[in-house]
Amino acid sequence: MKTQAQTLHDSDFLFLKIKNLWIYFKSESLAFKSICAYMFVEMFRPQSIFTFLDFLPWAKVFLILAMVGIFFDERAKFRFSGMHALLILFTFVINLSIVGAFNKDWSFEYYFLFIQWIIIFFVLTTIVTTRERFYILFLVFFLCALKVAIGTSKNWAMRGFGFTSWGLKGPSGYFENSGELAILMLILFPIGFYLYRGLRHDVRTWEKLVLLAATVCPVLTILGASSRGAQLALLVQLFVMFWRQIFKPKVIIGILVTGYLGWQVLPAEQKERFTTIGEDKSSMQRELYWENGWEMMKDHPALGVGYFNFRPYFETYYPEDVLYDYAELPHNIFIQIGTDAGFAGLFVYLLIISTSLMKKRITFFSTDQGGAKSDAIYHHLWPALKVGIIGFVIAGQFVTVGYYPFLWLSIALQTALINSTKSKRDNFVTKPLRSMTNNELR
Repeated sequence: MKTQAQTLHDSDFLFLKIKNLWIYFKSESLAFKSICAYMFVEMFRPQSIFTFLDFLPWAKVFLILAMVGIFFDERAKFRFSGMHALLILFTFVINLSIVGAFNKDWSFEYYFLFIQWIIIFFVLTTIVTTRERFYILFLVFFLCALKVAIGTSKNWAMRGFGFTSWGLKGPSGYFENSGELAILMLILFPIGFYLYRGLRHDVRTWEKLVLLAATVCPVLTILGASSRGAQLALLVQLFVMFWRQIFKPKVIIGILVTGYLGWQVLPAEQKERFTTIGEDKSSMQRELYWENGWEMMKDHPALGVGYFNFRPYFETYYPEDVLYDYAELPHNIFIQIGTDAGFAGLFVYLLIISTSLMKKRITFFSTDQGGAKSDAIYHHLWPALKVGIIGFVIAGQFVTVGYYPFLWLSIALQTALINSTKSKRDNFVTKPLRSMTNNELR
């Protein structure tokens, strides 16, 4: 007979039943605890807040523990999928590009920046094989991102919604720069919105407020981050989310009112940045990166100039086009991958993105009377993760984040979601799932 520590019922999934979730978490394996700890230290960055903790590379430590723990975890199960195949192929192409790289030292120096996400994808999807595990890991990701959203939106409000050249800063690491911070918010926003819309009638008042904060605070942070690319991506996300209803009078009025209020909130300096796109020094430098990056791809079509070799190659062959003290990365994920690994690498990268976006909803998500309330979480996360990837792709046309966690964690969560919902439902009490539209299921 299963004990309370081994079993979660569907009521534990709606939404933050911390006590029951903690009891279950304590009974879990070393591998699962370690992958949750990895997610926590990478997203929350406690070692940056409490500097006395910063005496070990905690993310690497917990990742290694998770890898070792897999061999002692009875629930860990490797399920090979098309996404696994694409990541293996992408890794192969990247490694080939290093063989003929313009400067191999640069490739080797930054190699872990890429390969860590392949390792994390395989480890995470091998460990997270049950709905309980997925839900807890998702909560770690969600709450850490929400903490960043609340903190940064609060900072923007505290300075009177004013403009600064650096926008907003997140915790040290992947989200410190305002552009990268805004992309994290683009991933959190659809999660908060879909969960709020789907669960607001089923959760407690304070949980509803948490979900509402996860919807509003990311938008405020995106506006305050002064990232034009992220703000454009937010508009695209809104169009994707509401395009079927966009011509309804109420929706049109809502869009006009929201757009007007958003424009009024934007500082004058930020509005000016939109009106001077293509004319300011930053825009001109990016255009030079893109133009010359395209030439680099045409000159080295098969495997590019080598993994992470854009900067040394650009400074060598295009020194007259460096408008600042040194060349940066190309400020475009497709130019980044294309120059790193040629059209071969870019083709596989595009396959990874398109595969994640075209995956159909899992048939397990049922809207009939046999569905469980707990399924609503997975049901709403499915489109939310896709909309988050769309936001990443649009914003990624203006920043260099090809090897940042946004895409890799999103497809890892998506794959883990598929794997976890294939597990048996013996541990759950079945209850009717309230009716949902076909639009929400896609």
